Amino acid sequence: MTDGAFDVMVVGSCMTDLVSQAPRLPKAGETIHGHKFFIGFGGKGANQCIQAARLGAKTAMVCKVGKDFFGDNYIQNFKDNAVHIDFVRQTSDAATGAASIIVNSAGENAIVIVAGANMLLGSAELERAHPAISHAKVLVCQLEISPQTSLQALRMAQENKVKTIFNPAPAIPDLDTGFYRASDVFCCNETEAELLTGSSVANVEEAHRAGQELLKRGCGSVIITLGPLGCVVLEAPESISKHVPAPAVTAVDTTGAGDSFIGALAFYMAHYPTMPLEEMARRANQVAGVSVQADGTQTSYPFRKQLPAELF
Repeated sequence: MTDGAFDVMVVGSCMTDLVSQAPRLPKAGETIHGHKFFIGFGGKGANQCIQAARLGAKTAMVCKVGKDFFGDNYIQNFKDNAVHIDFVRQTSDAATGAASIIVNSAGENAIVIVAGANMLLGSAELERAHPAISHAKVLVCQLEISPQTSLQALRMAQENKVKTIFNPAPAIPDLDTGFYRASDVFCCNETEAELLTGSSVANVEEAHRAGQELLKRGCGSVIITLGPLGCVVLEAPESISKHVPAPAVTAVDTTGAGDSFIGALAFYMAHYPTMPLEEMARRANQVAGVSVQADGTQTSYPFRKQLPAELF
């Protein structure tokens, strides 16, 4: 089993994005003409897994999709990106998760998400993946599936000395305190940090303070991402907060940049376990910085060959 061990395993969500571009958002009861439609692959879990895979990590996804057209397509997408699909299950009890997105000419959007099959991922699937999880180098979880499933997966990993990354997104204010203790790296953005701590996180100074508060709750380390401002990194026990700036880039589309960062972080944790977390975050910032310079979510995620050699 160890010979075939995975670098990164992700227990999380898959979503099919159905995107319509129109001059404006329609009013209730109104039909308007759009000028472009496309189908994309999304879901925080799958996004993070695919970015790690594109950097060269041996990855496996633990998720649930519907027995439908979108589910079949998503499985093919994993295969196309060299993600192992042994733990991707299809169900007839719900449709593949989908997000209907309308984007206006100003870049504003209206989104309806139907989690579907994602919410049926549970203990049975985790038990099936248990041998693989227990031998992986890094496990990544988020909150687009049942929170209890994520917490169970993180604990399963920790019991087997597998490094854990937890991304509390989308954030829930009454997060089970067990998540903090089960996170070697607790990685959230400024909005999620605000919701979890109840205090403003509008700049680097406030992010330092929020990070200290989250660290006190039992995480091994905390990273708060701040978009163009980079991120702050705190590690227990010293809890000194370090600001890691992001490279200056011209952003075209920031969708999925946070997932690109986490996928890259998982890759670095698996491949360079002795590298300081601050340096991993600096490199992950650069990977995410490349992703925002192209349209789309997974379509914008760089492959190893497209990145400078000094990142590896």
